[in-house]
Amino acid sequence: MMLVLAALGVWAIGWGVNIWVSHQKPGRWQSVVSATVFGVTAVIMWQLVVTGLEVSPVILPPPSMIFTAFVSSTDILWADFIQTFVKGALSGYVIGCSAAFLTALAIDRSNFLKRGLLPIGNFVAALPIIGMAPILVMWFGFDWQSKAAVVVVMIFFPVLVNTVQGLDAAGKMQRDLMHTYAAGYWQSLFKLRLPAAAPFIFNGLKIASTLALIGAIVAEFFGSPIVGMGFRISTGAGRLELDLVWAEIVVAAIAGSAFYGIVALIERKATFWHPSQRK
Repeated sequence: MMLVLAALGVWAIGWGVNIWVSHQKPGRWQSVVSATVFGVTAVIMWQLVVTGLEVSPVILPPPSMIFTAFVSSTDILWADFIQTFVKGALSGYVIGCSAAFLTALAIDRSNFLKRGLLPIGNFVAALPIIGMAPILVMWFGFDWQSKAAVVVVMIFFPVLVNTVQGLDAAGKMQRDLMHTYAAGYWQSLFKLRLPAAAPFIFNGLKIASTLALIGAIVAEFFGSPIVGMGFRISTGAGRLELDLVWAEIVVAAIAGSAFYGIVALIERKATFWHPSQRK
């Protein structure tokens, strides 16, 4: 019981620190400090509550046990990271985003494709990935190629829809001005419409960055070689190795957050002129 009361004390201290930070001079450091304090407070409370209430590690292992599994299984975690993220998620992300962008350019040139393909895209995007994954695994095999195919299916239409909407973002007056300058389609595309579409495109890329790793992990539940995050989570849960399962979840969370952050950083550098990126 004392550890539970200590957890409440830690929560109160973290709350007080965040209140103090919020009253300081505004700056980017505030969000970093607040997020750090919140994360550290949550982990300490987790450790104290689980230990104080003597929760079984099968139900919820304490952070100390997860950290021990993380340190002692770095070779396994690294191999799973390479298989799932680098081979499956990242390759599917590149293929899916590239295909979606090229398809959006084709749709922009053809009203027939715009009226016919986008409704089909909305239908396919609504299909549950839990039903598509086993089919794609049977088509492309049990290695990373099937995981990349699942990622392509998941991210293709979100990127496509955002890109198509972005290409229509340029105002009519701006297009008329380009027409007055006798600019052709490709000149208007590269000098006006793509810059105007950049925020929409990056919005689709950020959505896809979070979906890619999820799709690769889910696909591994339906068949994979004896390596990969999804394989390890599935087999670890079956063997009640919950500390290793949580270590895999930590790796997936770090990788997904870092991937999203990299895309957001590229967006900030590429669209510095947009009002949303101005201080």
